[in-house]
Amino acid sequence: MNERILRVLEFKKIIENLSTHAATTLGKGLVSQLKPATELEQVIELQDETDEVTQIVRLNKAIPLGGITDIRSSIKRSAIGGVLSTEECLDVANTIYGGRQVKLFVDNLDLEEKELPILEGLVEQITPLRELEMEIKNCIDDRGYVMDSASASLRSIRTSIRTFENRIREKLESYTRNNSNLLSDAIITIRNDRYVLPVKQEYRGAIGGIVHDQSSSGQTLFMEPKAIVDLNNQLHGAITKEKQEIDRILRELSQKIAAEEHDLDQNVTILGQIDFIFARAKLGQEMKAARPKMNNHGFIQMKQARHPLIPIDEVVANDVEIGKTYSSIVITGPNTGGKTVTLKMVGLCTLMAQSGLQVPALDGCELAVFNEVFADIGDEQSIEQNLSTFSSHMTNIVDIIKHVDDRSLVLFDELGSGTDPQEGAALAMAILDEVVSRDARVIATTHYPELKAYGYNRSNVVNASVEFNVETLQPTYRLLIGVPGRSNAFEISNRLGLESRIIERAKGLVGVDSKNVETMIASLEKSHLEAERDYEKAHEVLLETEKLREDIAKEWKQLEQKKEELYKKAEEKAEKALTKARKEAERIVSEIRQMKSNVSLKEHEWIEAKKMLEEAQPHLTKKQTKQPDKKAAEQKELQPGDEIKLLTVNQKGEVLEKVSDNEFLVQVGIMKVKVKRHELQFLGKPKQTMDKPVATIKGSNYHVSTELDLRGERYEDALLKLEKYIDDVLLAGYPKASIIHGKGTGALRKGVQEFVKRHPQIKNAQSGGSGEGGSGVTVLEF
Repeated sequence: MNERILRVLEFKKIIENLSTHAATTLGKGLVSQLKPATELEQVIELQDETDEVTQIVRLNKAIPLGGITDIRSSIKRSAIGGVLSTEECLDVANTIYGGRQVKLFVDNLDLEEKELPILEGLVEQITPLRELEMEIKNCIDDRGYVMDSASASLRSIRTSIRTFENRIREKLESYTRNNSNLLSDAIITIRNDRYVLPVKQEYRGAIGGIVHDQSSSGQTLFMEPKAIVDLNNQLHGAITKEKQEIDRILRELSQKIAAEEHDLDQNVTILGQIDFIFARAKLGQEMKAARPKMNNHGFIQMKQARHPLIPIDEVVANDVEIGKTYSSIVITGPNTGGKTVTLKMVGLCTLMAQSGLQVPALDGCELAVFNEVFADIGDEQSIEQNLSTFSSHMTNIVDIIKHVDDRSLVLFDELGSGTDPQEGAALAMAILDEVVSRDARVIATTHYPELKAYGYNRSNVVNASVEFNVETLQPTYRLLIGVPGRSNAFEISNRLGLESRIIERAKGLVGVDSKNVETMIASLEKSHLEAERDYEKAHEVLLETEKLREDIAKEWKQLEQKKEELYKKAEEKAEKALTKARKEAERIVSEIRQMKSNVSLKEHEWIEAKKMLEEAQPHLTKKQTKQPDKKAAEQKELQPGDEIKLLTVNQKGEVLEKVSDNEFLVQVGIMKVKVKRHELQFLGKPKQTMDKPVATIKGSNYHVSTELDLRGERYEDALLKLEKYIDDVLLAGYPKASIIHGKGTGALRKGVQEFVKRHPQIKNAQSGGSGEGGSGVTVLEF
């Protein structure tokens, strides 16, 4: 990517904005060097880095990067034998400490079992170097002062310095008390690093000693009395020794820093990289951006994409697609409609995506990786080079045509402008034909009406326009793919008050072909808008139908369950009645047998009577568990959660999502795959595991756990399971139940709590205690 393209598309402004999110000079340095990558693997790696850290930024977790500075020059100077200053040594210690804090921050992150392989891999390369940090901190305080504890010699020297200073002050204070009339002021001061007194000129002989300075008027001499000359000499010698000892300490620290050159340099590089990635994630959050899926096929698809440099509350979002059914878009229409903004938005989002930045569009957007992005935008005429507007455009276009290929994105603004309209239009079509023939991706804007029909004559070119509201005389900035723009000159003139007779005369002067084209465009615009409205209505009806189908299926399932429960209850009641009747019959037969000696009945007749009594009892037909019929199972409608067998690999799995009428997303082992319906065999509904005591309801065993684990479930699926579970618990007669939803972002927990508030059978709901899972669990009382 050449510098001119980055300047024309205002990529430098993105860099400036990104730099404000970097916390260290290391990160800012990497931001300033950012350039779009041109290899798909490298771009995907950059996007992986940004997306991983975005998970942390969205939770408002701030990484501690304070105190980290670029110490690479200090490290190199120490490595070649240089002695670092106290400030440089302190920067090294603070950077080591900052690296340890970053490492600790990442190690303590809890993102609900989400893995951070890239970030964790980076912090693993950070070497703690705690011993070096402590050695520096034990010698130098936070203000950069070498402390007495740095060495025994330094402590001894500074003790002697304080002793000499105290003795000198005592002698000089005796002068200020006893000979104050000889002094200009009763103070002790310093000249040339020696203690002196301000003596009046006329009393110079009375004091005696060495003159080090005098006042500007010459009336005051700064004299060192003879009595303290030796003490001052001793003090000066001690100060010299102090400086020498400090130099020795700093030299030793510098040597220890040099010994860790490799680890320190690696720490600095890693910390800068981490700051750089966090800056990219923060910019994405600020723009409300999404991660783009990258491809090598020149395919671009963005939903509700916005220009990154226009405030969110002002910009109009648009859908853009190119590279699949058509490779070129020609946008026509009047000025100030937003054509150039759309052009720059596509180019700038492409550069951002190839630089590892997320783009301001809805989730699911897709962008291509290009070797080059070419742009001819704006008026770049030069007085010095004697270039007209047309010449400057042609110079750029000639250079573009020399280098364009199938891995290029080409942006033309007002193609062919600046010359005779007929010649310009013809030249624009010829240039487009040449670039399109090389299979490049092209977006061009133009005023020429001749280009409005261009897209209809080329299979891989589509027309587009920017919508204009004639009622308000304002552009809406909405991009209309498939509809060429029209001038709206007559409508605008009429709205502004131009007499109708003049407008009618102007219409009469317009050629028949132009009228037909304008009429066709107006019809296309109307059809396009009607199609959009119909699509929105159809989509709403589809959503309502889906919801109604789900409600009916849910009610039918509940009805089947209720019917099954009533059947079981009736069977149990009948069984009890039969058991009671059987016992009564046995009692009667027993009494009769005791009386048989008094009657003339044979033994075989009693046996026959008993058999007839048993045969008289009604027999209940128990429901038999049928073996699943393979053909019926294949025809059964599958729902998320159903147990299935993937026939192609003969493995059991679970339905995760219905993609279409004939396609499902299933999980088999650790794999998630999309398969056709005929490849699946229905095995049954998911069995509810039971790890708690079994509840008995009116004589039947009703299996339901006292806990429901919703962690890892999708929001909608979780609420459906919760509703079913509460019904089961109420049937089981439990007084309490626990819903495990985890902590996480709080979205699932909030959904659970709102649901239970609305449920009429739940008396109380509260978070679990310290031994019950805390805020990750909601305990219900019925």
